[in-house]
Amino acid sequence: MPRLLRLPALGRVLPLALVALLAGCAIAKPRTDDPLEKFNRKVYAFNDSLDKAIIRPVAVGYRKVTNPPVRRAFSDFFTNIRMPITVANDLLQARPKQAVQSTGRFLVNLTLGVGGFFDPASQLGIPLEDNDFGVTLARWGVPEGDFLMLPFVGPTTVRDVWRMPVDSYFFDPLSLYARNNHYEYHQQYLPQLFYLVTIRARAIDAESFLESAYDPYVFLRDAYRQRRLYQIYDGNPPASVIQQMQGLDDSNFDPEQLLDEQHQWENKHSGQASRQP
Repeated sequence: MPRLLRLPALGRVLPLALVALLAGCAIAKPRTDDPLEKFNRKVYAFNDSLDKAIIRPVAVGYRKVTNPPVRRAFSDFFTNIRMPITVANDLLQARPKQAVQSTGRFLVNLTLGVGGFFDPASQLGIPLEDNDFGVTLARWGVPEGDFLMLPFVGPTTVRDVWRMPVDSYFFDPLSLYARNNHYEYHQQYLPQLFYLVTIRARAIDAESFLESAYDPYVFLRDAYRQRRLYQIYDGNPPASVIQQMQGLDDSNFDPEQLLDEQHQWENKHSGQASRQP
């Protein structure tokens, strides 16, 4: 799930000094290590209930009153308006080439793309990059830490959780707008709310993957950490890192047992109907 609408407030509370303390730690543990699993599963259940009760119905309604071109236009707008987050972290990671490319993409879509509602930058061959402060910390050598499932926020890690206050407070135009504009009934948060709806609406098409998983919590946890790993290594992580991530370096790992458990779960739930948008 996307992050909370009022994450800018976190940026005023969480001390950035802790980042410097984390920088001297060792390499992250294998992704199969999940010491906070009991807590994480409870939070996952809470988030899932919240999603079913409120967030998903709103996203479904949004899809019903819009067509694909309209949804794509708003999606392109939010992707472009958040591009300063990527540019700032490219600079923090000393990646000037990527920073220039992302800046060019932002400016092209902002002008030729009519405020970012269209994406001529892709047609011009300017690549789309997604970067954030969590990736910055990883490239600075900060270990991943334990996996976390946070209320309202969703999956993250001890390292990645810092991207929320840092990126929101310093680099995210939507958060800057909300923090510097005060309207009646908190209307300054409407852009962030609409961003949340567009993100959730896009995720509806991928729900079948989660619903058919042997263990949805594990599927989400592993998918999140795998995606982050590929971001850190620009889509090409070393084979040894992938093996560590998948737990294949664990002598107690039994793929046959895991496959058998998967089949048992599928047989047990084969009659359940999937949710339809």
